[in-house]
Amino acid sequence: MKKNLLILIPVIIIASFACSQNQSKQNLEVIYSKDIKVGAERTEIYFPWLAEKNIAIVANHTSLIKNKHLVDSLLKLGINITKVFSPEHGFRGTADAGASIENKTDKKTGLPVISLYGKNKKPKKEDLSDIDIVIFDIQDVGARFYTYISTMTYVLEACAEKNIPVIILDRPNPNGFYVDGPVLEKKYKSFTGMHPVPVVHGLTTGEYAKMVNEEGWLKDGIKCDLNIIKCLNYDHTKLYQLPVKPSPNLPSMNSIYLYPSLCFFEGTIISVGRGTNTPFELIGHPDFSDGDSTFYPKSFPGASLNPPYKNIGCRGYYLKDFFKEKDMNIIHLNLLIEMYDFFKDKNDFFNSYFDRLAGTPELREQIIAGKSEEEIRKSWQEDIDRYKKIRKKYLLYPDFE
Repeated sequence: MKKNLLILIPVIIIASFACSQNQSKQNLEVIYSKDIKVGAERTEIYFPWLAEKNIAIVANHTSLIKNKHLVDSLLKLGINITKVFSPEHGFRGTADAGASIENKTDKKTGLPVISLYGKNKKPKKEDLSDIDIVIFDIQDVGARFYTYISTMTYVLEACAEKNIPVIILDRPNPNGFYVDGPVLEKKYKSFTGMHPVPVVHGLTTGEYAKMVNEEGWLKDGIKCDLNIIKCLNYDHTKLYQLPVKPSPNLPSMNSIYLYPSLCFFEGTIISVGRGTNTPFELIGHPDFSDGDSTFYPKSFPGASLNPPYKNIGCRGYYLKDFFKEKDMNIIHLNLLIEMYDFFKDKNDFFNSYFDRLAGTPELREQIIAGKSEEEIRKSWQEDIDRYKKIRKKYLLYPDFE
């Protein structure tokens, strides 16, 4: 990588969702939100189901019909929305990653907002006592450890227990053009990974919900009355450009494409740039002496209030142009291996979170044993092939294979 000093000061900017230059090299067509009709926009299909019903909506700031929030749109159309459930980062998408979110009242609509992040991750029976239908509409990014699909799983489970239908308003997956990574082992099930799928699962939220429901992955194998409103003009060979950032620390398309590879660093001593205006495009550490950039994490309310190494200079790599030279359709491990090899005190490099992110202790053990990226990737293949056979049953759109 070219050597230069880059000082990154965390200022609030409008995110640019520009594509990387190598996408044409991989023959992946770029498709923009204006060319897609997402499930939420297809009101002619699901609107008749909502008449004279009490509706709960699982939503956040990405739940849009064009430029207007789904909740605001449906209220204007006379739909009886009685409450909102919100995931990690909250209903308006401004809470820090991992921050506990409390129940509150939405100032704009006056609706009660029930948090499904923190102590309460699953709707309670009393939360659903007066509900006829639940709508789920949240933009996912296609990585197993991105918690919106875990929230969706608990919603499906709670509704199945109460015999309440769920409508998934589907949205494209910006990382839906490949499948990769270790498959989660049951022992490592957590809110950052609930199902035996690879890190990059290659499904939309609607497809993922079908898989969870039909494979019997809900508690006690119960099934939900599930209805999916498909997107129009989407398929898994295309790179979908999100119209809005899905969460505070994924502010650009480049960060979204890097996320499946860089999130592993959250289980190590390495910073991924939280507390800068380019999180998940940076990696670094105060004691790292190589790299092309220096950055200083700062308190960034609404994204990273107390980021690792706050106010301390971190040396590392700015990965703005990473995909000019690298394939987009695989998880990259060489940077993780390089960082591990650099530090002399190997015992402190990984923390207990790493195995939960990986879904297995094997990846950590392979890196410690000095395995190459190629050797590690080869060890995933049998499980990935097995998963792909399951995945294929639930595809709603043309696939990359």
